[in-house]
Parts: sequence; C-alpha cells; structure tokens
Amino acid sequence: MKKWKKVTASLMLSIVTLGSGMTFLGAPQASAAANAVPAYEVKFLAKPELVLNTDGTPRSEVIQTLGLSSTPRNINVEYFDTNALGLDQQGWNVRFRKKDDKNNYELTYKKRYPVINGDINAALTLANQEGFDKSDDNYEAEIDWGYGKQTLSFSNTKKVDTKATGVQLPSQQEALNMLLDKLPGKLKNWSASNWGKQQLTQSRAYGPITFHRYEGTWNGQELTLEVWPIRDAAGTGIENIVEVSFKTDDTVAVSGLRTQLLQLLENNNWLIPADGLKTQTILERY
Repeated sequence: MKKWKKVTASLMLSIVTLGSGMTFLGAPQASAAANAVPAYEVKFLAKPELVLNTDGTPRSEVIQTLGLSSTPRNINVEYFDTNALGLDQQGWNVRFRKKDDKNNYELTYKKRYPVINGDINAALTLANQEGFDKSDDNYEAEIDWGYGKQTLSFSNTKKVDTKATGVQLPSQQEALNMLLDKLPGKLKNWSASNWGKQQLTQSRAYGPITFHRYEGTWNGQELTLEVWPIRDAAGTGIENIVEVSFKTDDTVAVSGLRTQLLQLLENNNWLIPADGLKTQTILERY
C-alpha cells in the first residue's frame, strides 16, 4: 500500500508539473510537496430505538448481521475548548481519552476541512497550502464519509503512559497540562504565534463521556458499532447516538463498500438518513 501511495503521489506531482507550463525552462524553482493521500472512514448513524436493547446494548440480530462481538471495548473521552469554542471555530478539535484495555492516555489534535461538492482534491490542496502535505508523517489524513457529506481531517495522536485502570481519567487540570505539554507546533502557532497555546490554556473539558465500541468483521472489513450516551438537548437526560463505521485505505473499493453498507442498513430500517458530528454535539451540550 505504501508503494502504491508513492506511485500515486508521483503521478499527481507529474500531472501538476505538466500543467504548470514548462517552468523547467526558466530559473530553478523549489518543488512543492504533494498533497496528502488520505484513508477513508465511512460512517452512518443508526436508529437507537431499533438497533439497541433497553439497556443500551445492541440487539442480537444487529450483532449477527454486522458480525460484531457482543463484548464491547469501553472508552472514556473528553474534548477541550474555550467557552467561546475558539479552537472549533478554526476547525481544530482537541481530544483526551482512555481505553479500558490500554495503559496509556490518548491525546489527539485534529484539524478538519469541509469537502465541498465532493471535491476532495480541492480540500487537500487547501490543507497543503496551510501546511498539511504528504511529507508530514505526524498527521494522519482521513476522509470521513457520512450519509450526505465528506470531511477531510488531519490527526496527530500522542500517548502518555499511566497506571490508571479501566477508563479512569485524570483531573481536568492534569489532562490539560498533558495536552499543553504535547501540543504540536501546527496548532500552537496556527493563526499567530502561540495562538493555539493561549486557546488551549483557556480551555475546559467538554464531557467526559464513556462510550461503548463493538468490533467485528463485515464483508472483509473491520467494522465497529459505537454507542455514545450523550446528554440530550434539554440537558435533563441521556440520548444514545449509534454510529456504524469502517475504515479503509482502498480508494478504489471504498465507494462500493459504502453503498453495500448503506443498503444493508436501509434494508433493515436501521439507517438514519442524515449526517451528524458527535464532536459538535458534545461541544454544544456540555
């Protein structure tokens, strides 16, 4: 796959060079780095009242149809932003989480770009202009492909060892100190010197939320079903958000696989025909 990515990137760069108008005849110019080559995460929302039991676990027919394990992985997560959501307004999300089977905390710094009218190359080119290109191996490029829209994201994930057990998170201030300590340069100086550091210093936790991830194999793909018990819009109870997703590096097969999963969910009347960003919902409700 890495070899394929290199060939693709070289081909893209060759096309760009040919389209630039014989610049090799003039003075030598610096070569621009190629656009990043993203993987894909296809994700759909499912109807909680039809796919979950009353205790919030997936129904047996859902487990069987999607090839899921009946035992979930539990993950505790919180997001950090200012009260005015200054990071989010610039397309940045900062996440802190702990998985029940890991002895480390996961710190993720993610920059998002909307994909407009399906033009992934335009989003990749804009990201390239802002410093996210193929040469930067600190960030993983990914296209989140939902029901009706796509989003390009670049994620930088750091890990900090801990003796904490299960999904136990540190205090808000301890988590914030770790996030500041591992703060990547792109976010730190995003729109001005130390802008990101100042934003994060003034941030608070949104959450925490413990969600449940059921993993399995469907159609040769690793598939997950996640159940997110999120505070409801009124702030008086809990609403389960259910997401079914798979990831792939195969840019040729992804469209067909997405269609098959979409049809499977539709045929069982499990699909919610809408897009939703969990992160945005959490920032709005916590």
